Amino acid sequence: MSGTSLDGVDAALLRTDGHTITAFGESAYRAYTAQERASIAAALGQWPDGPQVAAAAETVETVHATLLSRMMTADPDQTPTLVGFHGQTLAHDPANHRTHQTGDGALLAEFLQCPVVCDFRSADMQLGGQGAPLAPFFHFACAKYLSFSQPVVFLNLGGVGNVTYVDPSHDKPAAKGAVLAFDTGPANAPINDLMQTRRSKPYDRDGALAAKGKADVQIVEKFLTQTYFHKMPPKSLDRDTFAQLSDAVANLSDADAAATLSECCAASVARAMEHMPKPPARILVCGGGRRNRHIMARLRALTGLEVDDIDDHGLDGDMLEAQAFAYLAVRVARGLPTSCPGTTGVAANVGGGTVSHP
Repeated sequence: MSGTSLDGVDAALLRTDGHTITAFGESAYRAYTAQERASIAAALGQWPDGPQVAAAAETVETVHATLLSRMMTADPDQTPTLVGFHGQTLAHDPANHRTHQTGDGALLAEFLQCPVVCDFRSADMQLGGQGAPLAPFFHFACAKYLSFSQPVVFLNLGGVGNVTYVDPSHDKPAAKGAVLAFDTGPANAPINDLMQTRRSKPYDRDGALAAKGKADVQIVEKFLTQTYFHKMPPKSLDRDTFAQLSDAVANLSDADAAATLSECCAASVARAMEHMPKPPARILVCGGGRRNRHIMARLRALTGLEVDDIDDHGLDGDMLEAQAFAYLAVRVARGLPTSCPGTTGVAANVGGGTVSHP
């Protein structure tokens, strides 16, 4: 998995039949170099014919191939039989039923000599879905794995924030009322962009800078008046949907700007809780944002709920997205649905993805 935060590539092994998670295996991470990150960033917002897309695709393919080939030879007892390759999202436009994830799954399959599942979103969007988020069926399996009995929310804070409401009393994720999922708003992306631009750092470590600042209440309140927050879910966002936030904090000090962007992230999550069918027992946070102590504190204050780092429940919050696409790859290979009306707004249960064989 290479997400919208553009930090690097996660790879994780998972044993599953596409329904139940049997075991979590090894995982690995390969950070992008500054040059690699710049190559991908230059292509953000571009469609397949964009001038920087070919270079970005080569970067994505090369880094994935390097990391995956290492994992395929690391342990003979954990050699994968299938790879889920999401590719790098460069543009996402659900209103016009189009999305762009760069990276050639067939090329990767040939290199790895292993079947590769890619293009997870297109089929969903062709049936009127948002094409995102796609992790909810995996979150449902995780709730079962953890033996939860009460509704719970999985919150992923990557470049963009997204939530999955799971009611584990249901037997299958596609059952009516079992899951509800949607993007909440910007998460790490605007904060990371701010830190890179102003301080040449990739992110606000532990939320330390934001903790020193004061959020601009007027900017946050204006941010929450935008049309997106009044739409009923399912709904999804592009990484740069709220690009104007960078302009809004342009005249603030570094600390106040970081605090304001962090508050926008937490406030959009709190607003998302209004859409939950039942009050959740807790929020389990995964993704890089869970390490931001300031955002975690603001989430607790604004939602009034138990907000836990998912690691405290025995899962790996850094690898959940990678594990999700391993899980979805198996579902695609077995002809099982990967999204449903409650996750993406698609017209019917649909199994996305294309399988490429070496």
